[in-house]
Order: sequence, then C-alpha cells, then structure tokens
Amino acid sequence: MSLLDRFKIKKKPDKKVEDKEEKKAQTEAKSTEYASLRPKVEGTEELGIKEKGIKAKKSKKEDTKNAYNVLIKPLVTEKATFLASQNKYYFAVSKKANKIEIKRAIKSLYGVEPLDVNIINVLGKKVRYGRSTGKKKNWKKAIIILKEGDKIEVYEGV
Repeated sequence: MSLLDRFKIKKKPDKKVEDKEEKKAQTEAKSTEYASLRPKVEGTEELGIKEKGIKAKKSKKEDTKNAYNVLIKPLVTEKATFLASQNKYYFAVSKKANKIEIKRAIKSLYGVEPLDVNIINVLGKKVRYGRSTGKKKNWKKAIIILKEGDKIEVYEGV
C-alpha cells in the first residue's frame, strides 16, 4: 500500500490558529500595560466599574476623492461676497450632485458642517456669434449656509 499512500492528503497543523493565539496574548499584555499607566480614580471599585485598557481611537480620514467632482468652484461675485458676511457661500456644483453629496463635500474639504444647502438649476443662455447661434451649458449653483462662527476661506489669492 505504500504506492497509494503517496496520493493521500496529509493534514498539517494550522499555523493560522497558532498565530491568532499569539496575537491575543500580545494584545492582552499590552492592555494590562496601558491599564497600569492609567491614573486610578477613587471609588470606581465601589461602583462596580472595571478598568479597561486604553485603546487608541483611529481617526477616520474623510474621503475627498469625490468632493472635487461635486464642488466645481466657489462663485466670486458681488452678491456672493455680500452674503458671505451672513454665512452664506455660493458654489458651482456638478449637475448630478444632490444636497447630501454637497454637504459631505463641504465637510470633507473645508472641515465645517453646513446647516443647510439650497440648490438652484441655472439654464444656459442663448448666444450668437455672427450668424451662428448657440447655447451655453446648463449648470447648478449651491448656496451653503453655515452656523454662526464657522467660516470658509474662499477669497484667498483672489
């Protein structure tokens, strides 16, 4: 039967299981180290609160890839500069963008939470170049309303 033994599948011990056990032991050791560094608060044992190891919070970085496709440019006009003093900012946005996408894009790019977003669809004007006639593109305009104290620096380098 030694000829057929070559085709049998032999089970090997799983390294994955061993690696998981080692990682668990390492994390438990780290959590006890952090707990010893933490200042102890009096009266926590009486309330039945157990001290846990300090866990570092991972900062979730905002995804700005889509934000540059949603917000095309800030609109710099007399009306827009006047309304900026009232915490209202004008932006040209993508025709396909909705209020939720615009709100997320403002938050990720400028770091401020908009209170409200108003959208205006602007129709392109008819134009003439000599005898030939044409039409400018339709576009979308968004008015971003911020809470008191928040600010967007739109006019840098203008």
